[in-house]
Amino acid sequence: MMKFVKRVRFLFNVRRSVPFLVDFFRSNEVSLFKKVFSIGLVAGYFWLPFDLIPDVFILFGIVDDLAVFAFVLQLIVKMAPEELQHRYELKK
Repeated sequence: MMKFVKRVRFLFNVRRSVPFLVDFFRSNEVSLFKKVFSIGLVAGYFWLPFDLIPDVFILFGIVDDLAVFAFVLQLIVKMAPEELQHRYELKK
């Protein structure tokens, strides 16, 4: 549970999450499959017209989108090499 809380905090700290994502996609240690899979998850979510909670309900719709983004970011963190996770203090 603490790992998830730490990763959600990481999500909202944009100064750390953007460089992590750049390093993830530039890293030679990350396989091409993992990179394409990550991009596919994000692109698939934006291309699909269905939402769990429609954006008409302003607050809940935004929370829904943030939850999906946090889930995808958590998957990316899990796929990242140990060295990259340690560099951004995502794993102890």
